[in-house]
Amino acid sequence: MAATDTEIGQARDLCRQWLDWHWKNYPADWPTEGNPMDPERFEAILDDLPSLHSRPSGGILVASLDDHPVGCVMYNEASSGVAEFNRMFVNENGRGYGIGRRLLEHMFEQIIQDGYKMVIFSSANFLTHAKAMYEGAGFSAIPHPDGFPNQWRPYVYFMERTLVD
Repeated sequence: MAATDTEIGQARDLCRQWLDWHWKNYPADWPTEGNPMDPERFEAILDDLPSLHSRPSGGILVASLDDHPVGCVMYNEASSGVAEFNRMFVNENGRGYGIGRRLLEHMFEQIIQDGYKMVIFSSANFLTHAKAMYEGAGFSAIPHPDGFPNQWRPYVYFMERTLVD
């Protein structure tokens, strides 16, 4: 769990790497207007990371490889008993070591300790490797929530996983 200013800074740096990777790999035929990955909007979110994911209802996890930060995931309360995670990312130096899966497992342990019974998230359809990892970790597809913008429905999916019966 990231707790110090240094660790929060590492999470922010990883998120900026994610943003850069996202736009380099973003499908050219997808919409850009209203994209939550808009760099200006995203930077404002990064400024608020400690409050958005504050304990005890949230957390920021940072994974390291050879003492270098290579991955992160964050979560907070979506509703009573339900956590939502986002900004899950493993950079190119960390890929191929199972770090994404281990981040998920550590996050599951922590959110269960925090009293959550279920976890949800959304992601972009073009991230097919990530979707396969989530399915392998026991997530299943759920409908788009009420009020989700119609123009983004073809591009974004939602999933959930029960953690505690």
